[in-house]
Amino acid sequence: MNINATLLFQSIAFLLFVAFTWKYVWPPILKAMNERQLRIADGLAAAEKGARSLQDASAKSEEALKEARVQAQDILAAANKQATQMVEQAKTHAQQEGDRIIAKAHEEVSNEVERARQELRKQVGELAVIGAAKILKREIDAKAHADVLDELAARV
Repeated sequence: MNINATLLFQSIAFLLFVAFTWKYVWPPILKAMNERQLRIADGLAAAEKGARSLQDASAKSEEALKEARVQAQDILAAANKQATQMVEQAKTHAQQEGDRIIAKAHEEVSNEVERARQELRKQVGELAVIGAAKILKREIDAKAHADVLDELAARV
């Protein structure tokens, strides 16, 4: 055979192979490559979106923590204020109770002083009767002269 004919048939076969590959093999390969490229791009976009979401979530969590800290400070301040009010109320109540006890004690002392005065008046009256009986050298009836004795006790 002739080399020119062989070279011509090989060139035609090669061109047919290239045309067949271009027509039937190459489009599915390009399609698969484009699909893969789109999936990779989508994956990168999703990863970027996830990173932004993570940053947003992190910022929101920091904000929520700040709000929680502020709320905790408010709760502590309210609790301290309430505790202070309770202490003040207890002090006021204790002061009132102390004043009441002191007033009651003063009243009891006044009553005891008055009872002692009455007892002293009675004893002075009895002593006056005894003294008058000795002076008069006779017995004075205390029941009969009760008005006189009461008048004497009132003067003393």
